[in-house]
Amino acid sequence: MNKIKKLAFCAAMAAAALPIYAQKSTYSGYFLDNYMYRFQMNPAFGNDQNFVSMPGLGNINVSLSGNLHLTDVVSPLGNKTVLFTNPGINANIALKNFGNREKVMTNEKIDILSGGFKAWGGYNTISISAVANAGVSLPKSFFQLAKEGVTNKTYEINNLAADANAYAQIAFNHSRDIKQVPGLRAGAAVKFLIGAGALQAKFKEADLTLGTDNWIARTNADIYASVGGFQFEQKRYVPEGTSGMQPYDYVSGAKVENFGINGFGLAFDLGAEYKLNDWKFSAAVLDLGFISWGETQWASTNGTQTIQTDAYTFSVDGDADNSFKNEFKNMKDDLSKLYQLSVNAPKSSYTRGLATTLNFAVDYTFPYYRKLHFGLVNSTRIYGPFTSTHFRFSANVAPVKVFSADVNVGVGTFGADFGWLLNLNTNKGFNLFLGMDHTVGRLAKQGIPLSSNASFNFGMNFPF
Repeated sequence: MNKIKKLAFCAAMAAAALPIYAQKSTYSGYFLDNYMYRFQMNPAFGNDQNFVSMPGLGNINVSLSGNLHLTDVVSPLGNKTVLFTNPGINANIALKNFGNREKVMTNEKIDILSGGFKAWGGYNTISISAVANAGVSLPKSFFQLAKEGVTNKTYEINNLAADANAYAQIAFNHSRDIKQVPGLRAGAAVKFLIGAGALQAKFKEADLTLGTDNWIARTNADIYASVGGFQFEQKRYVPEGTSGMQPYDYVSGAKVENFGINGFGLAFDLGAEYKLNDWKFSAAVLDLGFISWGETQWASTNGTQTIQTDAYTFSVDGDADNSFKNEFKNMKDDLSKLYQLSVNAPKSSYTRGLATTLNFAVDYTFPYYRKLHFGLVNSTRIYGPFTSTHFRFSANVAPVKVFSADVNVGVGTFGADFGWLLNLNTNKGFNLFLGMDHTVGRLAKQGIPLSSNASFNFGMNFPF
């Protein structure tokens, strides 16, 4: 892998390690008194005060989630740090860091403007937000091929998936006590969505059998791009060797012009909370909805395609023109030819569901010091290959009216973590909070977290 490819690979890993965990607000604040944005995790929650956010700074969430970490793809070699593909790194050592399936997922959510007020028998909020998600799910065989080349002659790189979307959201939330059932409170939110763009890639099959005389590839893939001004680029491939294959056009890249709005959608949040003595039980379902995207460009193998050719043959002679080093480099450069992705007629519309989140929680007030309470919340995000879940146990304290704090530990799909949140609320005038669900650990020299799990939550608001 040459220098440019190394840089591209590192850049891709860095991007993947930046905020697809659809985090609407910090779960460190789920049980915290006077945390303004609890309603985003359960629409039944209300506030004691009216408030308006600082435009653009009311509630900023950036999160990293995944089980593929920077330390998995780079290793020390002498006085240098190199990619796991470096020949100086033993294959068994390099590959032991990878599980059967590796995921890196990102999410960014910024509340552009929010406000809350008491009216109509309950508590109401209005929020305008910008949301962006992206992620990739990779089988271990993907990394084996990159490391081993033809050593392991058959690779089943199946069910590789990539997904990204970006949209604006206008949400209206109402919650109230249910007088007919003492202790019960319920809430709901309706969200109007304006899509900026979405990309979905599904590589269902990529079985590669590599030999010294020929290679066989069986592929099945689809790519959907719901982005205004998006166009696939194509090249003409004229096969070499004696394969008997005919020339064909294949997708070699893409470009975007005149980017703009390309979809509309609708979603709902539903939630409830029940108080019984020192206990509170709560449940919610979030982002139950869809976005109907406009014109969608579609590239596909149109079913399973099989290629057999001797265009790439390997010699054990390292100095030969068709040495493994040279030919495998060529094959990596021309990998897009393997898939034979063709450009199909665009779809006039393409409707996709949102990632739905289920939250269940219990909160217990400590009877000997009622300013202290403990909580346990489980959050499960349902989104095909990017489905994940986590549990978080927290201790929450509000020693004085203007200050509350939380510390918590979590465990789930992406391992264990430690979180915290500090919340300053003057009751009338000013609110500031700062916290992390996944506390950032060590950083690489370039400022990239060594772990793919980290988050940051910050907000400034004005209660009245």
